[in-house]
Amino acid sequence: MSKIKTYLLISIAISLFMPQPVFAMHIMEGFLPLKWCIFWAVLSLPFLIAGLISIRKITNNNPRFKMLLALAGAFTFVLSALKLPSVTGSSSHPTGVGLGAILFGPTVMSVLSSIVLLFQALLLAHGGITTLGANIFSMGIVGPFVAFGIYKLLKKVKSPKWLPIFMAAMLGNIMTYVTTSFQLALAFPDTTGGFELSFLKFLGVFAITQIPLAISEGLLTVLIFNFLSTYNFEELKELNVLTNEDNNITSEKA
Repeated sequence: MSKIKTYLLISIAISLFMPQPVFAMHIMEGFLPLKWCIFWAVLSLPFLIAGLISIRKITNNNPRFKMLLALAGAFTFVLSALKLPSVTGSSSHPTGVGLGAILFGPTVMSVLSSIVLLFQALLLAHGGITTLGANIFSMGIVGPFVAFGIYKLLKKVKSPKWLPIFMAAMLGNIMTYVTTSFQLALAFPDTTGGFELSFLKFLGVFAITQIPLAISEGLLTVLIFNFLSTYNFEELKELNVLTNEDNNITSEKA
């Protein structure tokens, strides 16, 4: 029961900071040409298949991990609903994919992110069905893979224990929007400067809101991870995320 209370407290704490969503999330419905919708959907499909296989293996080996999977999905859902208007046809917001990528790996987050994006497109009119593949690729594939890679890299070089968590969440967020800028620039190259100028324009506008959001997401992810390391140490140890030598990650200073 104490673990269930922990998850509820985390959800309530996050929800207190969630404003009412009023802007479209990611690339909105009908914004991308059909050929690019198909391209990104096909490109995302293998990652979703791999993620489904991973989730099945994880839950079959240890059903207790279902609660952590649900928490990772809920964390992504809530954070990705925090939106600030940025570029026509899109918006800036946290992604929440770093936590799940650290816990379960990037392909699992591809599946969880796709579920989040589908629900938000259908129920909240954020994003879209035709642009689902593009949004999955940016938030559910690039973001988690970058977060996972940064986390593993910084763990290997013996960095302060809080730093891999912070950098993974922050850079996973930023690279999601680098990818979104890339997608938009491919679909809508500048009439004079082509793809390169369009890409730089999208990056420049996104950076105004996305960099502070990414830093905030990194800090929040460290806080939540520290909470989990206190109350779910055995589960994180079994997932090879923590070892017996790991202490409270917030007890160390940069």
